[in-house]
Amino acid sequence: MKPILFALLGVTLAAIILTGCGSQANEHGAMPPPPAVSVAQVLARDVNSSEEFTGRIEAAETVVIRPRVAGYIQRVRYDEGREVKKGDVLFVIDQRPYRAELARAEAEAARARAQATQAQSEKARAKTLLEVQAISQEEYDRMISNDAQFEAGVNAAEAAVEMARLNLEYTEVRSPIAGRAGRALVTQGNLIEAGATVLTTVVSLTPVYVYFEGDEQVYLRSADLARQGARNKVFVGLANEEGFPHEGVLDFVDNQIDPQTGTIRSRAVLDNRDGAFTPGLFARVRLQGSDSQSALLVDEKAVLTDQDRKFVYVLGPENRALRRDITLGRTVEGLRVVSSGLQAGDQVIVHGVQKVFFPGMPVAPQTIAMGDAPPSPAPSGYPLPQAGEGTDKAEAPQS
Repeated sequence: MKPILFALLGVTLAAIILTGCGSQANEHGAMPPPPAVSVAQVLARDVNSSEEFTGRIEAAETVVIRPRVAGYIQRVRYDEGREVKKGDVLFVIDQRPYRAELARAEAEAARARAQATQAQSEKARAKTLLEVQAISQEEYDRMISNDAQFEAGVNAAEAAVEMARLNLEYTEVRSPIAGRAGRALVTQGNLIEAGATVLTTVVSLTPVYVYFEGDEQVYLRSADLARQGARNKVFVGLANEEGFPHEGVLDFVDNQIDPQTGTIRSRAVLDNRDGAFTPGLFARVRLQGSDSQSALLVDEKAVLTDQDRKFVYVLGPENRALRRDITLGRTVEGLRVVSSGLQAGDQVIVHGVQKVFFPGMPVAPQTIAMGDAPPSPAPSGYPLPQAGEGTDKAEAPQS
């Protein structure tokens, strides 16, 4: 039914236009001139093979900051959403209990060292007494055992001091990486639990990763390039950008393909020194191939849509606009690849295509290069040159 409806619609439009033209012809004695359009020859060029995907920006390093000791938050020492350096203090936990614990541990260590010193002296005296048989061997062995026990007590006390000192250091919660700190999830005065309470997050800024799902061709191509010692180039564009202005490389392909979707997770790495990327951003990804292939390119302004079909008008015999249904590919330098429907040498109507109301309609073409802007209007009394003619030739005035 659709072809019949389109044919009837075309016939109706043609009848309306011809009726209007007939009335004008009757009034002025001549047919109205055909509309002026710009035509460009289909561009044939070798382009690199590539595929496009959608992905997400992720930080190379993401750290969830949790405290190592419990206590009350005494101070928040950073500006939320700002960059921090590795080792910067983000939060300060009340240090007074931990200072007291360190002092107690140091006192215990001092007492243990004093006891160990006394045990060493007693062991030395016992050795002298044993030589003159003033004490028994059993008594001497007891002195040796006491000395070893007190020496072990010194080691335990010193370990307790080290642990107390670490806990005191942990009251200053520092950033383990350089990056951008997030919102403070706990503010001053709140009680936090060691290893459980989330304080904030820190993400690294450069480089960043772009994760995307590719098909089996991605895996096969990357594996082939890896065997050749080369790497896939990746070009990335954000939602507000034209094209793919950011260049990176494919540095990771997962170890198995998802049998349910037939895709494999891949990752590209990008430099982010200018801070253009933030984790979570949507990204358009173009995976560049190593080989090139011949392609036909047209200006996207020439492409029209008829429900789910794409088509263009080409210049036919007697300067008539002929419809060609096409299949589009990717974008290359502002032009669209045409996979099927056109041939090299075809002249496509690029500018003024909205003036073509039905296939077979006569037009007044002016030749331009594919991708050029529309030509400036000719001065009054000077006609547009015909397609195939030089710009120094003119046709009869259209007025």
